Amino acid sequence: MGFTQPDFPPVEPETFLEKPFFERIRILGTHWAEYGFGTPKMVHVIYLLKVFVLYIGIGLSIATFTSGLNVLQVTDWWNEPIVYQKAVLWTILLESIGLGGSWGPLAGHFKPMTGGVTFWARPRTLRCPPWPGKVPFTAGDSRTIFDVVVYLAILSNLIVALALPGKDTSSLNAVVADNHGLVNPLLLIPLLVLFAVIGLRDKIMFIAARSEQYLPAVFFFSVLPFVDMIIALKLLIVTVWVGAGISKLGKHFSMVIPPMISNTPWLANKAIKRMHYRSFPNDMRPSKLAGTVGHVLGTLVEVITPLVLLFSTNKWLTLAAVILMVAFHIFIFSTFPLAVPLEWNILFAWAAVFLFWGFPAWGGYALTDTSMPWAIGAIGAALVFFPILGNLRPDLVSFLPSMRQYAGNWASATWAFAPGAEEKLNDFVVRSSPNTRTQLLASYPPEVADVVMHQMLAWRSLHSQGRALYSLMSRHLGDDINTYTLREAEFAFNSLAAFNFGDGHFHDAKFIAALQRRCGFAPGEFIVAWIESQPIHKSTQAYKVIDAALGVIETGTYRVADAVAEQPWLPNGPIPFEVDWTLPVDAGRAVTDPGVVHEPQLRTTDREQNEVRR
Repeated sequence: MGFTQPDFPPVEPETFLEKPFFERIRILGTHWAEYGFGTPKMVHVIYLLKVFVLYIGIGLSIATFTSGLNVLQVTDWWNEPIVYQKAVLWTILLESIGLGGSWGPLAGHFKPMTGGVTFWARPRTLRCPPWPGKVPFTAGDSRTIFDVVVYLAILSNLIVALALPGKDTSSLNAVVADNHGLVNPLLLIPLLVLFAVIGLRDKIMFIAARSEQYLPAVFFFSVLPFVDMIIALKLLIVTVWVGAGISKLGKHFSMVIPPMISNTPWLANKAIKRMHYRSFPNDMRPSKLAGTVGHVLGTLVEVITPLVLLFSTNKWLTLAAVILMVAFHIFIFSTFPLAVPLEWNILFAWAAVFLFWGFPAWGGYALTDTSMPWAIGAIGAALVFFPILGNLRPDLVSFLPSMRQYAGNWASATWAFAPGAEEKLNDFVVRSSPNTRTQLLASYPPEVADVVMHQMLAWRSLHSQGRALYSLMSRHLGDDINTYTLREAEFAFNSLAAFNFGDGHFHDAKFIAALQRRCGFAPGEFIVAWIESQPIHKSTQAYKVIDAALGVIETGTYRVADAVAEQPWLPNGPIPFEVDWTLPVDAGRAVTDPGVVHEPQLRTTDREQNEVRR
């Protein structure tokens, strides 16, 4: 890999699309195993500059100088509460602008590299209300002037809170001498209200700010006395860590490790990368090494170490646990995962030091030191509510509030366009960037852009969802899968709505209907295979097949074990599915409103149809 040149796959771009679809996936999947995305190192340097100059350098300078501290005197501020508060607010600001996670080429933003503010400060762009029609004043899918005003008010509120000095606080003065105060709670309460308003009108911007993790911290900053604030912050970060660790206990997580290691820019040794696959290049399932890395260095560390931090009163044990969690986040940072949550990992690494070493349990910050046991108990219950609900009913809760980061168990989708149909998105959707392929055309010829777009599909094929999604496409498109244009929905959605962190709930049937109202696809022009996350107590995942013009046309389930056991290029054909419902042929012919989303209605003959298919 060169500094400015990518590691391009070993294909002839001019004839690449002439190959069968699954042959393309096989070639690019094995290439990913050795080179990852093949991104030029220059791109990683750009990300590092963004983190170390913009996020850390400028962020800490603002947090310290506005609080009466000197950024160069680290020993004076590393455990100063207001600096930590402002670091959280600075992170929220960057995420809300679009300069944090899901930024740049590794998230499908090529030109421009930033989505965020260029979409959310622009009327008529797409928005996704979580409960349209159920919550008053939230219906519709176009951003209004009101949405823009609320969004700009959030940015302004964050800037003011960052700029103003700390407020003298009696609860802090009682336990920390010579402190620099805390962020004025009166500046934070409006922020919570504004985020609640924008969240009910647009779940994209709400999740993009990582509200599920940062807003509870802002709430604790606003209402709790200092000692209880620290205890609540400890409960918050432990919930995030342990929730993520528990979610990795399924069959999916081992499949996340090999493609993640393959994409690590500092690991040039191809032999080590191949070792994470069972028998490269013929068997691309994860090896025992990948399972060990995932469940020992990942799951166990993320479950046990935080609990040690929360309850330990031994200095050396706590120090060892802090170092382990810092190393954990630095490792994730160094792999440059495709959602690129780099700032998040830096903040959490520092939080481990700040919360558990700066304010340790033996120093008066144990759970038993709370002055409000009832409140801390209620906070603990509230923090685990969504992780429990999201694991049991993933259809109700995004995997992010469910604290299921990096588990490999995501709602996901693949889009398929009839030849030429994808251009309708460029023609009819108001946004600040064109289709991902169109962005690539600014730097590459069309044939090369097509190969790059397939690299994203190959990446998905190395995960369990890819086997299921491409099986659904194969069943519904037949041989047309070789001529249709398939797109990885996570990246495609990024170009349409500015952000994605791997959450298929963003581009569900309601969102496809919103695209249909704008583009008017004919039946068969735009097909979506969509799958829900696996509930923790079930061995199956639910799926939908959507025709943009007809709505949902099929629902059913498949066994996770079948997807995990298959190869990325499906040499044995599609994995088996249990079909629950299909749209009757006469209903599809009778559709006259292209914006209708048909809700599934179970028919007595569906099981019989499924047996015929089998």
